[in-house]
Formats: sequence, C-alpha cells, structure tokens
Amino acid sequence: MDLSLHEKGIRDNGAKYLGERISKCVTLIFLHLDLSGNSIGDSGAKYLGEGISKCVTLTSLHLDLDHSSIGDKGTMYLGEGISKCVTLTSLHLDLSSNSIGDNSAKYLGEGISKYVTLTSLHLNLSRNSIGDRGAKYLGEGISKCVTLTSLHLDLDHRCIGDKGAMYLAEWIHKCVTLTSLHLDLGCNIIDENSAKYLAEGIVKIVTLTFLHLNLSSTSIGDNGAEYLGEGISKCVTLTSLHLDLYHSSIGDKGAMYLGEGISKCVTLTSLNLSLTENSIHDNGANYLGEKISKCVTLTSFILDLGCNIIGENGAKYLGEEISKSATLTSLVLSLQKNSIQDNGA
Repeated sequence: MDLSLHEKGIRDNGAKYLGERISKCVTLIFLHLDLSGNSIGDSGAKYLGEGISKCVTLTSLHLDLDHSSIGDKGTMYLGEGISKCVTLTSLHLDLSSNSIGDNSAKYLGEGISKYVTLTSLHLNLSRNSIGDRGAKYLGEGISKCVTLTSLHLDLDHRCIGDKGAMYLAEWIHKCVTLTSLHLDLGCNIIDENSAKYLAEGIVKIVTLTFLHLNLSSTSIGDNGAEYLGEGISKCVTLTSLHLDLYHSSIGDKGAMYLGEGISKCVTLTSLNLSLTENSIHDNGANYLGEKISKCVTLTSFILDLGCNIIGENGAKYLGEEISKSATLTSLVLSLQKNSIQDNGA
C-alpha cells in the first residue's frame, strides 16, 4: 500500500481514522504512508502506532512524518507500535523537523533494538533537538540490529558534539553485517576529535562496501581530515565513497591527508568528494590529483572544489594528474568561484 496525504491539513482525528483502517489490513506486507507537513501531533502518532502494530505480516514500512508537530510522547507511541512488527526487514522513518529531543531518541532506540529481522534502516531525525545523549540512545538501539546490512542515519543541524560522535561510532561498528553506511552529521558541533572517533569506528566495520559521510559545516580542520584519511585507508572492502566536507576548515594539508588515505582504497570504483568552501590552494589541488590518480580501479569520480583559492597552477596539476586515471569512465569536476582563467581551463 502506497498512500500520500502530505500537506492536506490532517490532524489527530484524521490519523485516528487512518490507523483504524490500516489495522484491518491483516495481510499487508508493504506500507508507504506519507503524512509530511500535517499537524497530527502526539495523539495522532499514537493512533498510527497502534494501527501499524496490528499489521503482523508487514516486512517493509516507509513512514514520512516530517514537519508534523510530534514530540516525546508521539515518538514513544510510534516506537512501541512499530516494534511489534516482528517480521519487519526494511524501515524508512522520516521524523525530521519535529520536536524530538533526547528522550524521544531513547524511545526510538529502544524500539529499534527489537527489530531482530531488520536488514535496512533509514532514519531521518534532522532539524530536531537531539544532542549527545540522544545519539548514545540511538547508537545503542541500532547496535542490537544484528542482521542490519544497510544504515542511513540523518542527524544534521543540531546539537551533537564530540561525545555524541564517539557514542555513535562506538555502537554502530557493532553492526557486524553492515555493508552500506550513510551517516549525516552536518551542521553539528563536530571538530577534529569527533572526526577521530568516527574514523576509528568506521574502520572497524570490516564488511563495509559503501560509505557516505557528511560532516559539512563543521570544524574538523586539517587534523580531522588526517584522521578521516587514515581511517578510510584501512577500509579494505570499500568500493563506493562519498565524503561531504563542505565548509569544514580544510586547507592544503587536509587535502593531502585525504588524498593519501583515499589512494590506499585499492577496491574503490566510485568516489564523490565535496570540498566546497574550504581553504585549498594550488598545492592542495596538486596533492589531491596526484594521490587520487593512484586509485587504479576508479571508474566514477565527482570532485567539487568550488569556492577555494585554486589558480592556474592548481588547474594544471589537477588536469595532468586526472588524465593519468586510465580506468575512469565518468568524471564530474566543479571548480567554480576559484581564480582559474583561460590558461587554467
């Protein structure tokens, strides 16, 4: 069942009617319910949780409740209800831009920990009020999903710092069957120590083949980039890497460290590297090009160096080095708002 009712003014009573009807679909295995942009609130979340809990054959649930006025109680009800779907293998839950704090994260973590058959989890909690404690609760819950192979966790634009990053890294690496990880911590209070904790945790996920890490608009700097580079270099099974480090205080040294680390990923076929709005000069561009040209299995490469301080020489270095990538079949190169003129082009 695929039902989209976003931005239609649905409130608690509407959610009640939906919950009641959904509970009667006793043979349902797939449910996609989009209620984003409504005002269902905590009571509405309770009704939905109760209805979904009675779908005992459900294997795939996609629930969109962003911008829906849901707080701690509503999150608790949803967590309790969904946890009773004991056959669930895929869960996509979007609760972004609600009133969810650390207690809500605790309820969600407790609910998620009961999904013993879950293989794919997509949890979007961006633009809420989750801090370090909330990150800890979520990490604890996720670590108990012993069959999880794909995790997408979005916690951007809030109050997570070093401790929260440490907790997440500590718990997520216990998902020993994980092959795909998308972790979004952009616009948090992340610095070089946070980057170190994350790198140390990620390197312990020995089955990882796909990694998307977003640390944009943070303060990881060159030291944080070094930690990330060291960690990535040890991900020996990685085939696809997407690093979003936009506006993260990275200079030439940080670019060099990242390039060195990435060059040691001997199985990498796809690389997407965003370093927009940093402080990378010609030397940094040279280091990146030189190191990444050594990725002998790379077929797809996206490099965004917009809004840095790269000039004619930097463009020359990049061009010369990228031309050495003999296996490359797809290239996207973004260099807008630098100091490159005709000769650089």
